[in-house]
Amino acid sequence: MRSAATRSNLLVPEIREVMDIRQASDYLGISPDTLYKYASEGFVPAFKLGNRWRFKRTKLDEWMDLQSELQAGPTSPDQKKPVRAAM
Repeated sequence: MRSAATRSNLLVPEIREVMDIRQASDYLGISPDTLYKYASEGFVPAFKLGNRWRFKRTKLDEWMDLQSELQAGPTSPDQKKPVRAAM
């Protein structure tokens, strides 16, 4: 029989510092297709390793903090996403 610690590790995915598109989309709560589009447009902080997108968790956290500060200001109701590029 497995220990409780081993079972809990199976239920909670490990959040790594560098994530692939699937891991990062799960972390952000959006679809991989949407994240791929955002990465290609430079909307989210990402980099390519070979031909695959990679995302640093700390950069995504900083980007989300910045986006939440920008969203706290006045926004247009018909604006679907912010138009600022990632830094």
